[in-house]
Amino acid sequence: MHPGLPSETVDKRLTAVRGLLREWEVDALYLTSQSNRCWLSGFDGSNGQLLITQTEAILSTDFRYWQQAEQQAPAFRLYKHRRKPENTAELFQQAQANSVAIEASHLTLRQAAELRQNEKLAGIIWVERHETVEPLRALKDEAELAVIRAAAAITDAAMAQIKHLARPGMSERALAWELEKVMREAGADELAFPITVASGPNSALPHYHTGQRPLQAGDVLIVDMGARLNGYHSDLTRTFYLGQNPPAAFWQVYEPTLAAQTAVFQQARPGMTAIEVDALARNIINAAGYGEQFGHGLGHGVGLEVHEAPFLSAHSKETAVLANMTVTVEPGIYLPGWGGVRIEDLAYFTEEGLIAISQCPKEPLIG
Repeated sequence: MHPGLPSETVDKRLTAVRGLLREWEVDALYLTSQSNRCWLSGFDGSNGQLLITQTEAILSTDFRYWQQAEQQAPAFRLYKHRRKPENTAELFQQAQANSVAIEASHLTLRQAAELRQNEKLAGIIWVERHETVEPLRALKDEAELAVIRAAAAITDAAMAQIKHLARPGMSERALAWELEKVMREAGADELAFPITVASGPNSALPHYHTGQRPLQAGDVLIVDMGARLNGYHSDLTRTFYLGQNPPAAFWQVYEPTLAAQTAVFQQARPGMTAIEVDALARNIINAAGYGEQFGHGLGHGVGLEVHEAPFLSAHSKETAVLANMTVTVEPGIYLPGWGGVRIEDLAYFTEEGLIAISQCPKEPLIG
């Protein structure tokens, strides 16, 4: 259990949220998302809700977490929810809110229906918001960035061990387990997500689930992994070739992928749209003749969630990237029946451009 957030951080974030309430013209915000709740209050229990007004900051949770909530979120008034139907109504009545913004992307249909059908809440106007504090969360402060850097360093160190661990005959799953042990021993609280080890033709599947296939000499090998540390995540992908003499076909795919990523680091600037950043890589891959084989977005934000705003893709419309955003840069080319190449680094935007957080070398040959 982490100790919670500094009081000045909580005050700053509450002030920003109250500014949103004025902008949205609502009396309160009801947060049910665990990541949003943790970001704003510091409370990281698995169950709880926040109710924020211009004068109130209430954390509602059940008996299992009352002591934890008091320790992690002292700036919030604790409402001791006893899992009774009348408790939710009492919570909102304490806030005296006539209009409440709710998280349309996180509140389940059942939860929303229960709010609307509760007779004691009949006078409240519910305002659906597809985004609430996510745009605020996308801008990382120095403390957040420090934890993300530390998580990335653990992942870098583990990825650097692949050349010593991967060998023909070893299963994908066995290699994933060895990498997990390295990250755990280096200080990771847990994995950010299940490690992907995709060998040979399996590497052509962008979201492959690690299996039992034995590694073979001459395989292309994609490894995608991350560490979770103090609630924050890292994300890193490298592509390898199991051997010292890859065919020309390997370099024909690897080199434009690396060139696409390099172009993003050299040219991306805050103020560009997510589509423009994505295009820096996509144009190079298109020019190499592999446009149809790069079917996913360039990257995504990373923080309390491993996939969060902003999303860098050709479908991000008017989303702008800003200084202090942390993102992945992960172009990829996937050729069914042969394999694939993806190179992913974690990075953050400064006023001047994009700076790499990941420091793991990009040396693909093993053997």
